Order: sequence, then C-alpha cells, then structure tokens
Amino acid sequence: MEFVELPLGYVNKLASQIISISALLGGFSLTVLVMLIDRDGPKRLMKNIFRLAAFSTCAFLVAIFGMTNILMMTTEGFPFPVEDSDIAFPRLAGTLAFFLGIIGVLGIVSAMGWTQSKGLGIFTTIIGGLSLVFILAMLT
Repeated sequence: MEFVELPLGYVNKLASQIISISALLGGFSLTVLVMLIDRDGPKRLMKNIFRLAAFSTCAFLVAIFGMTNILMMTTEGFPFPVEDSDIAFPRLAGTLAFFLGIIGVLGIVSAMGWTQSKGLGIFTTIIGGLSLVFILAMLT
C-alpha cells in the first residue's frame, strides 16, 4: 500500500468532519459514563462498560484536539508555513484515537444488552459486530 499525500484543503475538510463526529460520539459516551455511575446490574459487566465509556470519551477528546490542531494549521491565513511533517503526528494520533473511540462505542453497544438478558445480549453483540464490519468496509 502506497502512502498518498493529501492536499491541505482536503485534510482541512476531513479534520472538520472528524471533529464533528468525535464531538457527537464523545458526548454519547460521556452520557453513558455519567448514567452508569449509579446504575445497578452485573457488577463485573457494569465495570467493563464503565471502562469502555471512559476510554471512548477520552479517545474522542484526543481526536477532537488532534484534528483541531490540523484544522487550524490547514486553514487559510495560518501565520506560519505548514509542511506535511507538521501535521503528521496530530493526524496519526487523531485518526487512531477516532477509530479507537468508535471501537469503544461499539463495545458499549455490544455489552449493554447483556445487562438485561442473554437474548438481548446476543442481539446487541451481533449488531455491534456487524456495525464494526460495515464501518471497516466503508474505509476501503
């Protein structure tokens, strides 16, 4: 696979989209985190869902700040010259955090059904797995 240099205008728009999606999904995972503080359920499972929610929230925050850095550097009028190497680390960190956050949110969706019943747990696990497959398919 060959690395393709992307035009800065495209990187700017992509960063903007990732910021929006990360803010939405980060808010969702933060809401789950807050809602789980006093919730009863299987102790071990609830701890793991809480961990996934905390992980997803933090991952989306990293993605937001990494992509905001890129957005600022690729916006017309930025006061310093920008090279591809300047945005390499924020791009890598932001993209990785974004995908880890998505995996975390899908983990939350998959695990939440198990707090209610075995049947619902199987259903939500299948839905979460299929969603991951479709998301990965859309990336190729």
